Amino acid sequence: MTMRTSSRMRIVAASLLLGVLAGCSSAPQPGQGSGMVSKPAIRPMQDGAPTHIVDVSTIPDAIPVPHTGRYKATPYKVLGKYYTPMQDGSSYRETGPASWYGTKFHGQLTANGEDYDLYGMTAAHKTLPLPTYVRVTNLENKRTVIVRVNDRGPFYSDRIIDLSYAAAKKLGFAEKGTAQVLVEGIDPVAWQQQNNPGYLVKKNPPIENLASAPGQQMFLQVGAFSSSQAAEQLRVRLQNALNTTVFVTPVQQPTGTFHRVRLGPVASHDEAQKLIEALRVANLGNATLVTSN
Repeated sequence: MTMRTSSRMRIVAASLLLGVLAGCSSAPQPGQGSGMVSKPAIRPMQDGAPTHIVDVSTIPDAIPVPHTGRYKATPYKVLGKYYTPMQDGSSYRETGPASWYGTKFHGQLTANGEDYDLYGMTAAHKTLPLPTYVRVTNLENKRTVIVRVNDRGPFYSDRIIDLSYAAAKKLGFAEKGTAQVLVEGIDPVAWQQQNNPGYLVKKNPPIENLASAPGQQMFLQVGAFSSSQAAEQLRVRLQNALNTTVFVTPVQQPTGTFHRVRLGPVASHDEAQKLIEALRVANLGNATLVTSN
């Protein structure tokens, strides 16, 4: 497959960029991948699919959440070519070929400094800011996934994006190797407002500025899934990692039923901030402070 040639080019790129670009793709966000990336004892010489195959239909898409830190969008040089990343990828839209990368880069650092998980819903792109959420549609079968761009590449051939193995598998082209896709940027704030009733954050205000009205309780929402099974999987992971109540609530929307995964109620902003930090340390993604009657 052509992706293997690109994989070799990434190794060269990594050495040029002092290891920052080793490989190509999120530390898992809510429901993404295994949540625990273990580096293989011996790195494979050739890239490919894992020998232990899981049912990727049980792996939820990435959940677009507003980024609270600085985006990585500084110019860089790879293989003698300069790249200038966009400052905002929410309106990005492009059609072109896509490929994927797997075992050779599993556990290796991405350009965002995270461990690549071949079962995570992530991707590599040359110029989108890191991180960016995008919707990828396989134009050959109309399957769609949402992934989190956290890596740089592909730097060889005409491909516009490299996906994780799991994302390619869900899109139905992992065995084929490449596919024509449509890549569309997502505004996480707009996505959350559309899919999560009670969503309060407009543009990442400090958590102290979010107040509940009399008679309301505060919760931390970690994800919203169309799949009840995916929501329950995340609930179990959170319950095992954190000493707090975690629950799933189905919510009917015009586009279908979403299953919200929430923590709480939380008694104060300080408690919410501690839980958000615990989620980050446990590599379980971000949470949004919401209120409910």
